[in-house]
Amino acid sequence: MIKTNSTRKYTWHLIPPFLLVLFSGFQPGPQSIVLHDEVLPVSPKEFYVANVVDERENRAAVAWLLPVADSDNNQGKTSPVDFQGGGLAAIKQFIDHSLPRNTSLRPVIIRLKRFIATETALPGGHVDGRVTFAMSFDLQRGNQDALHLGDYNGSARYNRKAGAPQAIEPTLRHVLTDGLVYLNSWMDQQANSNVNLAKEVKIDFTNYSEKKEGDTIYYTVKRPITWDDFKSKIPDSKFDAETFPGIGYEEHAAVNNAVLNVHLAIKVYLPKSACWVKSGSRTDFALNHEQKHFDIAKIAAEHFKKKLSTEHFTVSNFEGPINVEYLEALREMNRLQKQYDDETKHGLDQGAQQRWNERIDKELKELGVKEK
Repeated sequence: MIKTNSTRKYTWHLIPPFLLVLFSGFQPGPQSIVLHDEVLPVSPKEFYVANVVDERENRAAVAWLLPVADSDNNQGKTSPVDFQGGGLAAIKQFIDHSLPRNTSLRPVIIRLKRFIATETALPGGHVDGRVTFAMSFDLQRGNQDALHLGDYNGSARYNRKAGAPQAIEPTLRHVLTDGLVYLNSWMDQQANSNVNLAKEVKIDFTNYSEKKEGDTIYYTVKRPITWDDFKSKIPDSKFDAETFPGIGYEEHAAVNNAVLNVHLAIKVYLPKSACWVKSGSRTDFALNHEQKHFDIAKIAAEHFKKKLSTEHFTVSNFEGPINVEYLEALREMNRLQKQYDDETKHGLDQGAQQRWNERIDKELKELGVKEK
């Protein structure tokens, strides 16, 4: 069995161009920064912000700013300044007021990793400021753990004359806005092709085949087994002949228009190198018995397909049901093979063999493998 996992995780880092912002004026004393609302140049069509989680290392402030220099041109130490109402509350309000919230779309959780402005002194009472912003965004999935989608890192630089904390608000707002615009662009680009954003799952099947036959025979009605296929050395066994058919599948998954299409190529196979027959036992009756072992494997594989065709898959767990039904198909195949050999006494009971021939042929026809 060969399976491919199409499930993947993406991380992006985007640094907006440096900004140069000149400000002047300062009023000493503790102040807060009022984060103003802004109508963003985007309207989300693939998501809405379901929640904002504050995971910043330092949640006490969004800025550490320098005061105006004293008469001796000493600017002193930086002081913490936060958004009015608190950093998380102000950012949540800004997002709520700036982005339309359509709850019929995908719910996204924004996790604030970093949002801070820091300043260093320059000659002449000026300061050099740097704003860094980092967030991750996850897909909310009901009672399941949120699924990580991506990351964003942004920054901005400004140069100003030491002044009122409110003066840096446009820069902070710009950095936050850039992050939200990026999130919207990422969702637009990924919505139809990212497996994590798929809305539904569809499954289809084919019968695996190879253009050139090698050691392995893949089941087809037009290719019954022959005694020439029995290539293995004859072991010390009480039986006259033996085959070892099996079932498996190859999986390929791809997303198109937000639909996760899962394709399974079903394998019903028989290795020639595992088949053996004793000299003098190559009769048509014995060959029919071994062919029916191969047919039983095909029946189990068709039951596997039939069960999956009625299964309801979710994007977050489509592999689980496939694996469960595959293991059940293996158990069914092994159970039927044992029952078949027990009841026919490994092909020695001709009456039981005839009854199994009829049973197997009937089921193959009902499953559409053979013509009725």
